[in-house]
Amino acid sequence: QHEFNYQKLSAEKKWTEEVAPPHLSEQQSSPHLPKAPVSLHKLLAVVVVRIAAQMKYTPLPTLLKTRFNGAGGNLDSEKLWKLPEARDFVPCIQPSSNYTTPDKTRGYLLVRTNGDLNQMRTGICDMVAVARIINATLVVPELDKRTFWRDTSNFSDVFDEDHFINALANDVKVVKKLPKELSSATKIVKHFKSMSSFKYYRDVIGSLWEEYRVIRAAKFDSRLTNNDLPSDIQKLRCRACYEALRFAPQIEAMGKLLVDRMRSYGHFIALHLRFEKDMLAYSGCTHGLSNAEAKELETIRDETANWKVKEIDATEQRYRGQCPLTPKEVGIFLNALGFPSETPIYIAAGEIYGGVTHMADLRSRYPLLMSKENLASVAELEPFTNHSSQMAALDYIVSVESDVFIPSYSGNMARAVEGHRRFLGHRKTISPDRRGLVHLFGQMEKGLLKEGSKLSNRIIEIHKNLQGSPRRRGGSGPGTKSMESTHSEEAFYTNPLPDCLCQRASQNVNTSIRQSNRKVDRSMQKEQLLLLKVL
Repeated sequence: QHEFNYQKLSAEKKWTEEVAPPHLSEQQSSPHLPKAPVSLHKLLAVVVVRIAAQMKYTPLPTLLKTRFNGAGGNLDSEKLWKLPEARDFVPCIQPSSNYTTPDKTRGYLLVRTNGDLNQMRTGICDMVAVARIINATLVVPELDKRTFWRDTSNFSDVFDEDHFINALANDVKVVKKLPKELSSATKIVKHFKSMSSFKYYRDVIGSLWEEYRVIRAAKFDSRLTNNDLPSDIQKLRCRACYEALRFAPQIEAMGKLLVDRMRSYGHFIALHLRFEKDMLAYSGCTHGLSNAEAKELETIRDETANWKVKEIDATEQRYRGQCPLTPKEVGIFLNALGFPSETPIYIAAGEIYGGVTHMADLRSRYPLLMSKENLASVAELEPFTNHSSQMAALDYIVSVESDVFIPSYSGNMARAVEGHRRFLGHRKTISPDRRGLVHLFGQMEKGLLKEGSKLSNRIIEIHKNLQGSPRRRGGSGPGTKSMESTHSEEAFYTNPLPDCLCQRASQNVNTSIRQSNRKVDRSMQKEQLLLLKVL
């Protein structure tokens, strides 16, 4: 009886902690614990309930949590948040036994980044790999200050510079500045070929050391091929991206604070709502916009010199799946997947084009729309405001840590976050099939389809295999490698499997474990039935 008392006290405490909201659990758990021995019939009642719950293969704390906590408030809500099966894939990024630490390098590699935060991130990691291939000392990259975003941030404002240098000490020598004695040395500015191979960098770029001690990369995004690189180089790219390139301490701290505040609402979605002025202007997508708004975006596109494509058919672009989903379409999509209206959603985005007007439909469906601007005070965000890269870094952190990540468009951030979540254990990432969805939305606009079970079933069906489950990175398909086919490959940082993820146990071992577990379950059922008869 003494042992039963101890078990009951522990069990009741656990249930209370799981049922209570996160911000109340510590304050309200202990008063509910019994302070005196309870009668035997109450103890037996607890045992019976727990056994009955086990026989139904639903632990009671899980049942209670599902029914009373988090978004949904019903038994189906657990399915919405359930992780895809990771199949025991874990990071494996340590170098091979014949990997050597850098000794004397042949010269210095200078890099100026271009593009948004995530273009810069992947480009920096690729240049780490290039520096290793050509045996160069990498000078800490300069961040892009000249493009659309006009961000004045330096490398150390966005990333932890010292950690970056120290974390790569066994891979590549990194220095903060070019030595003074080389500041006046002759430098070659080289346009590295897009999606280039190991051989190109080793032989063509490496041969430049015969005449120069400093090489400046004119551009550096998408300069390294996704596949067919030595295993140690691929693993280095992952070490650089997921270990060395950490955000600056003040950004990491603020990002964690935002995550904690979202967690206080329970399970939450991070929605990368790419319905921003720059994206719409660049892509030429105008569905749902007024004529004045469409004209404004066209003017921006015409006046942005480095955007090459000026004439875009917005309707054709949309039906090819090349446009971000509108906020209204996102609301329909989430509802069809089964997410209830009380689902907390973090909007990972800059300023939404059209503001309140274009967000009205989504907000009417999902009123718990949060962002860094309403989770944090003006004073807390002040150090990051007016720095687009730093603000984007906050969104990146919350997106990686969310329970479910959903991008409305497969742009640079969407691909980077998806890859990071795969690396961390294949966290749930739902990738909308925009082409398929636009077809369904078109039927709705024509009155041929309405919201309801039919639409929901079709959307769930086409997305059942688009939720972040483990799979090998997609290549360009069979045939001869060409520049066009290379560009059609899935990006390395979108899916680092198989290069940086390994299966911990074989399928045979897993099968034997499952068979063993089933035998244990059957044995436990027999014991439970006997105990019920006794009770």
